[in-house]
Amino acid sequence: MTDRLRVAMTFEHCWHRVPGGTAVATLGVASALARRVDVELIGVAARHRAPAPESWRPPVPVRHLPLPRLALYESWHRLRAPAVERATGRVDVIHATAMPVPPRSAPVVLTIHDLAFLRNAAHFTRRGNSFFRRGLELALKDADLVLCPSRTTIADCMNAGFDESVLRLVPHGVELHAVTELEVERVRARHDLARPYVLWTGTVEPRKNLPGLLRAWSSLETDADLVLVGPQGWNEDLDGLVGSARERIKVLGFLPQRDLAPIYAGAAVFCYPSFTEGFGLPVLEAMTQGTPVVTSSGTSTEEIAEGAALLVDPSDPTSIAEAIGRVLGDAQLASELARRGRARAATYSWDNSAQLTLAAYREVAWKK
Repeated sequence: MTDRLRVAMTFEHCWHRVPGGTAVATLGVASALARRVDVELIGVAARHRAPAPESWRPPVPVRHLPLPRLALYESWHRLRAPAVERATGRVDVIHATAMPVPPRSAPVVLTIHDLAFLRNAAHFTRRGNSFFRRGLELALKDADLVLCPSRTTIADCMNAGFDESVLRLVPHGVELHAVTELEVERVRARHDLARPYVLWTGTVEPRKNLPGLLRAWSSLETDADLVLVGPQGWNEDLDGLVGSARERIKVLGFLPQRDLAPIYAGAAVFCYPSFTEGFGLPVLEAMTQGTPVVTSSGTSTEEIAEGAALLVDPSDPTSIAEAIGRVLGDAQLASELARRGRARAATYSWDNSAQLTLAAYREVAWKK
């Protein structure tokens, strides 16, 4: 092994219908690693007819295995084949960046973003639960080190059977996208956001607690709108949840990356009352724009916010409504949360994530 490590990194989730925060985190740390001279990343993915969508395209060359995604996942989890090195050639380390766990033909570093399926299986599809549980079984057996983005996820991993000695805290980073007033006005005009608005972003799925947010919103007397941004996921009927309240709720769906920073920057409040998170990137994304944040206690977002947000009980719509109302009605509180949020977000960077990730690569490679 030379000082420059050769690492195979999985990027298959960049082709998923809903890449989500897992892909955002993978691309963030991969971009930072790609700027370094002491590691060579080679991407790995299933067979595809086209590159990943432009906004989800990996920053390094990607080699493709001969099977399409579903067949590859099934083969990896049931047959433990094909090896990623069939596509990449010899590598010092395999970095599985999500729960699909490839066969161990080299030391394996695995990122576990969360174990939400163990907390509430009803929040996932039957197929999803089966897939994640098999991945967890393989991770316990084959992962040399497990990278966790929060202490909350580390605790969940220990409860799931991982020895503390294989767990490493590697927080995600966040990028600061400077936004001009002109950009904010452009996005507001494009989406008809004439009034002040409270923002939520994410994949529409049960653990994001949209029903609780919408119940809270229905009890608030305000001239603001509630703006929902993100792709449809699973097990949640957003149209049915919104129902006849559309005059106060705007459902924008998936937005391109260039619109996300302005939509955060233009919001009066960002509300993210999830039941379970492994990290909570949207909280930091809002904070970088100086948007006051309301988020959940009892999950990783409390840890990530660390005093820079109002915390609510996600199971109590009254708690959510009161916190939103406090920020909307108190300019001094909103300003203080904005200041704290910017300072808190500045402590997270993808370069730091990359440094900690590289340390994990070296640790397992040198033991080989």
